[in-house]
Amino acid sequence: MEVVIAPNNKLRVQTKPVKAVTPALKKLVEEMIKLTESYTDPQGVGLASTQIGRDEQLFVALQKDKNFKAYLNPKIISYSKKKKLMLEGCLSIPNYWGKIERPIAVTVSYLDIDGNQIKERLTGLAAHIFQHEVDHLKGKLFMDIVMEQRAQLYKIVGKDKYGEDIWEAVPL
Repeated sequence: MEVVIAPNNKLRVQTKPVKAVTPALKKLVEEMIKLTESYTDPQGVGLASTQIGRDEQLFVALQKDKNFKAYLNPKIISYSKKKKLMLEGCLSIPNYWGKIERPIAVTVSYLDIDGNQIKERLTGLAAHIFQHEVDHLKGKLFMDIVMEQRAQLYKIVGKDKYGEDIWEAVPL
C-alpha cells in the first residue's frame, strides 16, 4: 500500500458508503494507520481512502491521545461561523503547504470501527483534519481550496544547515 500522489485521478473519485464493517475492512484500516504513522517529516495526521486508490467513505485521523481513529461514512452536519487560518498540507501533495481558512468547529456523524453510529462536535485541529479528509472523500484536494480562497501557497525547497525546512512562496 502506498500514498497516491497528485495529479492522479484516483484522488478525484467520489467515494461510496461503507456497507458493513468486515474483518477485511478492519485490516484495511490497520494498514492505513501504519502507512500514515510512517510519515514523520512531515507527520501524517490523516489519510483518506482515495489517497490509497480506494473508493470507500472512510479515513483515519490522529487523535489528541496520539492514537489513530477510523471514521466510516463521515458527514459534517454543521459548521461554526467562526473560522481560523491554518497552514495545511497533504501526503498526496508533498512539499506544498497553504494557509487555508476553515471553520474552527464542526458537528459530525460517522460510524466507528465497530459499526456504532457516533455524533459529536469537533474543535481545533481535530475539526480541521476532519474537514480536510471529508474533502478527499468528495474528490477535493486542499490545493483546490487554496485556489478558491486565493490563499498563500508555499513549497519546501530544501533544508538549511540545521536541518530545518526552507520555504518559498509560490505565486498563484
